[in-house]
Amino acid sequence: MQAVIDDARRYFAGERVDFAQVPVDLGPQQPFFERVYAAVRALGWGETATYGAIAKSLDAGPEYARDVGQAMASNPVPLIIPCHRVTAANGKIGGFSAPGGSHSKAQMLAIEGVEVQGGIVTRELPQLGLGF
Repeated sequence: MQAVIDDARRYFAGERVDFAQVPVDLGPQQPFFERVYAAVRALGWGETATYGAIAKSLDAGPEYARDVGQAMASNPVPLIIPCHRVTAANGKIGGFSAPGGSHSKAQMLAIEGVEVQGGIVTRELPQLGLGF
């Protein structure tokens, strides 16, 4: 546990840290949520994806984007399952389940080099959108 705390401190100090291998026991989850969490854990440093892109990557239609959003809102470990990297299709960062809400989400994205202005991801690097 101390190693994860140390990694979190390094992350918030701006050091590139990968939490993908940190084991988590989320207890019983809806099967779709489990799949969403696994997909989001695969997003790397500074990589963003839309709610719809996550749904599509799970072979679900665009109507499942809301379910992806619900999974992100229920995420009990938002740094380990990096829901801050998931945005709306229009680039809006949306809400965030961690303390500080969308302000914290914007700060975490900034740490990773993702520019956010007025609550919208503005960098020119593409995000994983998969067409919807």
